[in-house]
Amino acid sequence: MRTNTSERVQKHRAALREAGLRPLQIWVPDTRRAGFAEECRRQSLLLQGDAHERDTADWLDAAADREGWQ
Repeated sequence: MRTNTSERVQKHRAALREAGLRPLQIWVPDTRRAGFAEECRRQSLLLQGDAHERDTADWLDAAADREGWQ
């Protein structure tokens, strides 16, 4: 027998599917994992002085829509 909560979840998901949406599962790095920050720093340091990275950063800066952000 389903619980009230699972029935509500199923109804909500059915409504989302009816609206043309589908569920999607995304796996991302666990930022809480030991060593995560150190690995981010290591990879960032590898990009220092890289011309392609500078071009990408400049493009992102120009394309950014900051209206309404503080």
